[in-house]
Amino acid sequence: MTEYTTSADGTRIAYQVAGDAGPAVVIVDGAMCHRAFGPSGGLAAELADAHRVFSYDRRGRGESGAGGPYAVRREVEDLAALVAAAGGRATLLGLSSGAALALRAAGAGVGVERVVAYEPPFSTSEEQRARFKEYRAGVEQDVLAGEPGEAVARFMAFVGTPGPMVAQLRESPAWPAFLAVGPTLVNDAEVLDGAEGAPVPAGLLAGLPVPVLVADGGLSPALLRDAAAATAAAANASAGGAEYRTLEGQTHEVAPEVLAPVVAEFIARGAQG
Repeated sequence: MTEYTTSADGTRIAYQVAGDAGPAVVIVDGAMCHRAFGPSGGLAAELADAHRVFSYDRRGRGESGAGGPYAVRREVEDLAALVAAAGGRATLLGLSSGAALALRAAGAGVGVERVVAYEPPFSTSEEQRARFKEYRAGVEQDVLAGEPGEAVARFMAFVGTPGPMVAQLRESPAWPAFLAVGPTLVNDAEVLDGAEGAPVPAGLLAGLPVPVLVADGGLSPALLRDAAAATAAAANASAGGAEYRTLEGQTHEVAPEVLAPVVAEFIARGAQG
């Protein structure tokens, strides 16, 4: 059942809850995804036996409003409203750029108890930063020109989707769903600190007050694994500390049944401590 909460700027945020009892977990989706279009449903189902799992549509996606001009702090405020709906304390489970958003929210004092960050796609080299800046500029131009399809195609090319597959998707029944969230690609670029080429935010991570688990897939590209390792290393200097786990056999599209037990174990250890 869809429920709604209201963010600080008045934007209505849609969410649903799986599970009746246990610690609260808020799933933060990455680029292009929302409750009806991504992995959050599978993760919620895997965690619901022992947790209250909040899946939501990030602003501008699904049933959530877009609000006014975008700012990362608005998405942090959205998470603050969701954590409040969860009772004031929650673990954030962030995927890809959603992991970057979850880490930023954890530093904002909004009731986050701990963070699980799966493959936050920060840049760890000058080449990657330059490539990201070029990508971000192109996506912004596409969206401003009213061409969300071009933004989606640019994103897919950026993450390595073969051209023929993109062409097939353009002709598929799923393409309108991609178009609907295409404008939010600009938001994800800003979450990653796109003006600077999405570097690992070492200062932010070193100042986090909560424990962090950073995970990656053993079959993921080296650039994503390097980013995960660098994120964990930076967060390990914080008061909350950090762990780094590699899930063997997994890629960026992590299987819910593999990630969920790792999340549950991390939460349980925190409760025991």
